[in-house]
Amino acid sequence: MPQPYNLDRTVRLVINCVLFLGLIWLVNTLKGVLLPFCVGCLIAYIFEPFVQFNRELLNLRGRVIATLVTLFEMVFFFTVLCYFFVPMIVHESSQMASMLKAYASSGSSVPFVPESVHAFLRRNLDFEFLASKLSRDEWTSMIEEGLSASWSVITGSVSIVLSVFSWAIVLLYVVFIMIDYERISRGFRHMVMPKYRKTVFKVARDVKVSMNRYFRGQALVSFIVGILFSIGFMIIGLPMAVVLGMFIGLLNMVPYLQLVSLIPTTLICLVCSVSGDVSFWTLFWESMAVYIIVQAIQDFFLTPRIIGKAMSMNPAIIFLSLSIWGTLLGMIGLIIAIPLTTLLLSYYDQYIIRHEHEEASETA
Repeated sequence: MPQPYNLDRTVRLVINCVLFLGLIWLVNTLKGVLLPFCVGCLIAYIFEPFVQFNRELLNLRGRVIATLVTLFEMVFFFTVLCYFFVPMIVHESSQMASMLKAYASSGSSVPFVPESVHAFLRRNLDFEFLASKLSRDEWTSMIEEGLSASWSVITGSVSIVLSVFSWAIVLLYVVFIMIDYERISRGFRHMVMPKYRKTVFKVARDVKVSMNRYFRGQALVSFIVGILFSIGFMIIGLPMAVVLGMFIGLLNMVPYLQLVSLIPTTLICLVCSVSGDVSFWTLFWESMAVYIIVQAIQDFFLTPRIIGKAMSMNPAIIFLSLSIWGTLLGMIGLIIAIPLTTLLLSYYDQYIIRHEHEEASETA
């Protein structure tokens, strides 16, 4: 039988609610400090399978060498990607810069697109400024400015150094957490009181499964989706194919957020059609075909095989969870929104819905 809500139980419930709200307030207050640590934990968590693989491959007992080997592999992989993709991105940016200049100075129109649309874009967007930022000379000046800014940081104040090197702090977190990953995990276990360990460890295992399904799975899906979009846009000859494709892959870390990319894709098709020889509608519908094909591959092949049931939530619930957790905890809330919502729905289904069905079947 359920326990009655007497004075003692009511006071405990109120105290627990106050502690929970206080914890949310504390995390919201310290989110600027906690964000680098959470990002470092997330990166270390994603890299953990590679560390274990290197330990088994090299037959290592400790984690230091395996961690250094994993970081070297990641840096090497990133360097190779930059070696192949950066020249391509620079070329695409220069090509797009010339198209933007042509569109800004052209008075051409597109069939079935009102002239007021072109007037609105030319009035509200500075195409000359965008073209100057995408030109090859701008890339050289950005490197020079970066070197100059680095020297000013070295000779500047401590606050500037900390703000610029915030991602270096994240890197330090990643290295230290990866080295002591197992020890940190055991430390969290010993922090739990013995009488609560069974319940807390069960919740922790469920959280781990939820995190595995989402972060590692969604990161792999997003990377594959970005590659597929880049290849598809390159096939149809869309400018900025690699940049736009990888941008869509990055947006895909948050489910259904890649729909936002339809706006820049349409603008690129419009600019390309006015300044080039290709028809807007031809390029636009080819781009939509790429979206449909990649989305079909993602929904029917990648997501079911890689993530499984972790992303089986309704899109409205996903957007609601992102809004709620993002409002409460900022960027940290956006990072943990999907797995925590999945976990809460799972517990709701397990302990409330199924419990009510069991009681109904017993009374019947």
